[in-house]
Amino acid sequence: MAKVITFGELMLRLQPYNYERFVQCDHVEFTFGGGEANVAVSLANYGVDVAYVTKLPTHAIGQSAVNSLRRYGVDTTKIVRGGDRVGIYFNEKGASQRGSVCIYDRANSAIAKAEPSDFDWDAIFEGAEWFHFTGITPALGGNLVEICKQACIAAKAKGLKISCDLNYRGKLWTRAQAREAMTELCQYVDVCISNEEDAKDVFGIEAEATDIYGGSLNHEGYKSVAKQLADKFGFEMVAITLRESHSAFDNGWSAMLYNVKDNEYCFSKKYDLHIIDRVGGGDSFGGGLIYSVMNGKSTQAAVEFAVAASALKHSIEGDYNMVTVAEVEKLAGGDGSGRIQR
Repeated sequence: MAKVITFGELMLRLQPYNYERFVQCDHVEFTFGGGEANVAVSLANYGVDVAYVTKLPTHAIGQSAVNSLRRYGVDTTKIVRGGDRVGIYFNEKGASQRGSVCIYDRANSAIAKAEPSDFDWDAIFEGAEWFHFTGITPALGGNLVEICKQACIAAKAKGLKISCDLNYRGKLWTRAQAREAMTELCQYVDVCISNEEDAKDVFGIEAEATDIYGGSLNHEGYKSVAKQLADKFGFEMVAITLRESHSAFDNGWSAMLYNVKDNEYCFSKKYDLHIIDRVGGGDSFGGGLIYSVMNGKSTQAAVEFAVAASALKHSIEGDYNMVTVAEVEKLAGGDGSGRIQR
């Protein structure tokens, strides 16, 4: 029986080889990914019983998407089959001072056209302990805000913890639309995950004296952001990932976790990343955080594990984070040498 349920859209990812631009490439590689699916794979790799919920077509591409999760041990039995399209995103990897580019082709996908009646949440949540979704899913339009709300109500009724990564995507909806929908959904959330920009874009809450492009982060400002979010919605925890963007290749990466009950603000160590693939970085943090909280780690240990997991993800191609608990704990414990293992 799955302990964790995640819900969202699983997409086909099409990407030029190496660091080619869209306009110069003549062939692409394809993989699968999506915010909540990425979290599910992380948790499965940590040995957690996790199920992923979405809607996918019955054709071969839809089945390939399902198989991409099954190979890592994610329970796919709760996926609804139907519809005609698998959502697509085209990813152009940035290099040096040229940023990455993401183009969506996900209108009218199977999940975007889903009906509330497609999902029996009481049955889906039977025996589960945790439910995770992101702000991307309600942004897909159609009935997704209502479906997410029904999922949250059912999860609460069964006593599950609910986590949500705000994950604002300006290409999917406006700030006003995001604020209206997420204000309604966040009343059910226990653990909120955000970054330097999401809290501002969605709720107008921002850290003072911070320049994410110049690499200057104000810790006191982020403590204020976390407290404002917690006060507004009654969150039990607020996590904020902190990315210092020096170039497409080189970032500073750390996070803060606010434990409301203990009035505890814990900042992780900072990693200087040389990035192979940054897609899924926030999702790998979310997976690490859920694992840590479910396993009773202290606030400091939880944020250290989550950040270390995400730091490792930046070294791995594709959306999914292919690391083990032992590898994450090794890095969180201070061994970031990258020396060969024999």
